[in-house]
Amino acid sequence: MIRLTFSARSLTLAALLTVAAFACKQDDSAPPAPDLALGTTSLGRVLTGEGGRTLYFFAPDANGSANCAGTCKDNWPVFFKETPTMSSDLTAADFTTITRTDGSKQTAYKGWPLYYFKNDGKAGDVNGEDVNSVWFVAKPNYTVLIGSGQLKGQDGKLYTSDYKEGTGNSLYLTDNVGRTLYGFVNDKKNKNNYTKADLSNEAAWPIFEGPLNEIPSTLNKADFATITVFGRTQVTYKGWPLYYFGGDQNLRGNTKGVSVPRPGVWPIVNEATVEAPL
Repeated sequence: MIRLTFSARSLTLAALLTVAAFACKQDDSAPPAPDLALGTTSLGRVLTGEGGRTLYFFAPDANGSANCAGTCKDNWPVFFKETPTMSSDLTAADFTTITRTDGSKQTAYKGWPLYYFKNDGKAGDVNGEDVNSVWFVAKPNYTVLIGSGQLKGQDGKLYTSDYKEGTGNSLYLTDNVGRTLYGFVNDKKNKNNYTKADLSNEAAWPIFEGPLNEIPSTLNKADFATITVFGRTQVTYKGWPLYYFGGDQNLRGNTKGVSVPRPGVWPIVNEATVEAPL
């Protein structure tokens, strides 16, 4: 049997203690939390920033510019990281950096500038949802969002939400990257009366295709559905088939379709829109 001297036993014990201490140190050195992640809230999975705090979109930013400034920015601090780290369930290509009018930078998701809400005290808080009907938690899989701004037709004139010439911001539905959605006055409930079978007029008013995923909590998901149009899936809202306007040139924030061929024929849609007729 091998017997260890006192010195040998001491050295062996010291070595074991060193290994144990190193192992504990390794266990304690967890990787830092990413700058951007998905967090669980009462509204579902949302984008989060520092400390797991919820991030938000602002409806007037549908055009891709940051329109919250001055005292607004005091209540809604901007989120910015030059090269943010992110959890594996997010895609780096969805995040960009924009320059605000004051020259400062802000991180955007799918073109929507990102903000915190000052009244969210901890991870999971969503107190900013629907504030003034223009703030919404930032989710990665919205089907539609809400834009807000001055309607400007292809004729260059400014319109109100009742299609009279005049100024004033209107709320309207957009896709998830801020492109305006329209209805067609000659459609019926869940019936597309515009698109031709050969799709020869598709370029002028492309259909807005599904599937249906998340929508802002302020909208009633039961108001959305899908219909099949010549083998394609078109999203409807309150029975109105939804379209893009080709003249908007796929540019977010454009509302040129409201004057084509005259105001009211291709209206924007929003929560005040009445049900489509049978």
